[in-house]
Amino acid sequence: MISDDTLTEQGLPPTHQGRILLIACGALAHEVLALKRQNRWDHLDLQCLPANLHLWPDRITEAVAKTVTAQRGNYDSMFVLYADCGTGGQLLAKCNELGVEMIEGPHCYSFFEGNDTFAAHADTEFTAFYLTDFLVRQFDAFVWKPMGLDRHPDLRDMYFGNYTKLVYQAQTNDPALDVKAEDCARRLGLAYERRFTGYGDLATTMARAAQG
Repeated sequence: MISDDTLTEQGLPPTHQGRILLIACGALAHEVLALKRQNRWDHLDLQCLPANLHLWPDRITEAVAKTVTAQRGNYDSMFVLYADCGTGGQLLAKCNELGVEMIEGPHCYSFFEGNDTFAAHADTEFTAFYLTDFLVRQFDAFVWKPMGLDRHPDLRDMYFGNYTKLVYQAQTNDPALDVKAEDCARRLGLAYERRFTGYGDLATTMARAAQG
C-alpha cells in the first residue's frame, strides 16, 4: 500500500487501466481506492496529485488543469475529486472551461460529512477545527510543522485561541486513529469530538462518475 508520505509529497500515478480517470487529492487516495474495491469499479482509474498542494491552494487549479490536458486522450472521460479547496471558485471555473465535472462542496470536511449536513450546522461550528483520517495520520506534516509549532509551541494560542474543539471526522473505525486524534486535540489545547462520517458524498459522487 502506498504510504501517506508519498501521497503527501508525490501523489499517485495512474495505472492506465480503466476508461474513466478520477483526478483526486492525495489525501483521498485510501478512501477512493477502498470504494473502488468495495464496488468493483475496475473501469475507474485514479491519479492523485500531491496532498501538500493544500499548503498552497493557489497552485491546485493549474495542477488539475495540466493533468486533465495531459490525460485527455487516454480515457473516455475524467472526473475531478477536488472540492473548492481554497481556490475561491477558480477550480470550478477551470473545470467548466475544460468540460470536466468535479465533486461539489467547499472542502473535503464538507463532502465527507455530506454537504447538506455540514451546511446545516456550519453556523454553530465556526470555532471547530476538523481532521480526517488522512490528516490525523499526517498531523505533523500538515499542521504542527507548517505552522512552526514544532519550533515555537507558544504560537499555539495565537493560531488556535479562537477555536473551541477539534472534530475528528472518521472515515473508518480505527481505535489507533481515535487515540492519535485525541492526542492532536490535546496538543492544540482543544476539546475533542469524534464524528463517524464514513465516505459521505464521496461515495455517491464516485457512484455517479462510475456510470459515465
